Amino acid sequence: MTQNPSPRKQLIEFLCGFPALNEVLISKLVEMIPVIAPARGTILVREGEVPADCYFVLKGLVRQYQFIDGNERTTEFYTETHGIVSSRHYTEQTLSPFFLECMEDCLLIAGNMEIDEANYREFPELREITRHMLEQDLNRSKEDHARFILSSPADRYVHFMETRKDLSNRVPLHQIASYLGMTAESLSRIRKRIIS
Repeated sequence: MTQNPSPRKQLIEFLCGFPALNEVLISKLVEMIPVIAPARGTILVREGEVPADCYFVLKGLVRQYQFIDGNERTTEFYTETHGIVSSRHYTEQTLSPFFLECMEDCLLIAGNMEIDEANYREFPELREITRHMLEQDLNRSKEDHARFILSSPADRYVHFMETRKDLSNRVPLHQIASYLGMTAESLSRIRKRIIS
C-alpha cells in the first residue's frame, strides 16, 4: 500500500512548479508557509462568519455552497487543479454568505493577512506568484460564468464532463446537479439522453 506524501513534500512539489523560485527560496518558504490537514466533513467557513483564512488546495476537495430559499446550492468545487479558495469576504473581512466544507481529507495551504504580508515582505517573488494565480482564477471564473449563462443544461453537463470529469467519482450526483443549476432528476434525464 502506498503512503500519502508528507505535507512538506506536497508543498515542495507545488512550489517547484514556479520557475521564479529557486531551491534555497523553496526551502525557506516551506518552513514559513502553513499547511493544514483537515479531515473530511470539516467546515472551514460557515455562512455569517468573517473568513479568517484563505486556502489553496494541495490535495483533496473543498465544496463551496450556500442556502437559497432553504435549498442547498453548490457554487464551486476546489480541487488540486482548481486550488484557490478565497473570496472578497476574506480580503474585505465581511460576512461570508456561503459554507466551505472539506469533502475529502485535505491538505491545504492556509494563509491569513498577517502571515501573507510577512511572507510578501520577506519574499517579494511570492506577491507576483499570488497575483498571477489570482488573475488566472479570476479569468477562469469569468469564462465559466459566461459559458454557464449562454449554455443549455445539457451543454453545461457536457462541458463539466470535459473539464471536471474527475469530480464525477468524488461528488454526489445531486451536488453536481446543483452546481450545474438543475435538479438531480433533470441531470439524470440528460445523462440518459447523452448515453443513449
